[in-house]
Amino acid sequence: MSNKALWQRAYVTDPRAVKAITGKQYKGNSPKPYWIVERLTDEFGPCGIGWGFTILNERFERFSDTDTLHIAAVRFWYVLDGQRGELEQIGQTKSSYVTSSGNFMLDEDAPKKSVTDALVKCASYLGFAGDIFSGRWDDSKYVAEAAKEWRKRDDDAKGNKAEVKPINAGVISATDGAADALQEQERMAMTEVALFMIDMHKNGRDMEAIRVYYDPATFESNEQRVYLWSLLKTESKLRATIKANNPNQEKEAA
Repeated sequence: MSNKALWQRAYVTDPRAVKAITGKQYKGNSPKPYWIVERLTDEFGPCGIGWGFTILNERFERFSDTDTLHIAAVRFWYVLDGQRGELEQIGQTKSSYVTSSGNFMLDEDAPKKSVTDALVKCASYLGFAGDIFSGRWDDSKYVAEAAKEWRKRDDDAKGNKAEVKPINAGVISATDGAADALQEQERMAMTEVALFMIDMHKNGRDMEAIRVYYDPATFESNEQRVYLWSLLKTESKLRATIKANNPNQEKEAA
C-alpha cells in the first residue's frame, strides 16, 4: 500500500466545508471541524471504535488583567489496516480579552474550541484538508477543481455515472457568441468556476464567489471573463452582488 494512499484520499477539501477565518490578525480559510469528524468517520469508522482522542491536559495562561489563553493537549488515535496510530497536538483559544472597541469578552466555549483546534491539527498530519494547510486554497482555479472533484464523489456515492456535462447543457449555458474565441478546454474550465460560484451563492457565501471572480489568477484572457459572466446570466442576484463589490469599481458588461 502506498504511504500516501490515505493522504491522497483526504487531501482535497469540499468547498462547501470551508469557512473564512475571522477574528484573527491574519486572513485565510479553515475546514469546518465537524466535516473533519465526518471524514475521519468515513476513513476509520465510528468515533470511539475506529478513531478517537483523549485530552491529556489543559490549562489557562494569563497575560494581563484581561487577557487569558486556554491551551489543551490532545492525543489522537486511529486504526488503519489493522494498525493503531497515535498523534499529539496542542490547541489554543483566547478565553478572555478586550476587543478593539474596548469591550471585555469572555468566551465560555474556549476549552471546547481548543480541543477542536488540536483535533483538526492532528487530522491535518494525516492529510485531511491538506490543500488548505498547504496554501493551495489561495488559487481560485484549484478551488473550482476541488468543487468538481466533490461533485464527482457525490455522484459516485449515489451510484450515478459521473460525467462532465456539455457546455450548453445542465444548469448553466453561455450567451450566443461568448464562446467563439475560446477553446473547448477553456470553456470547460470556466464552467467549473461558474458552477462553484453559483454553489457558493446558493449557500450564502457570496464573498467566496466574489473573491474568485476578481482574482486575477482566475482568467488568462478577457474572453474567458466575458464567457464566465455569460454563464451567470440566470443568476441576476449574484451578478448584481459581484458588480456592487467590484474592488476596482469597474463596470461589468450586463
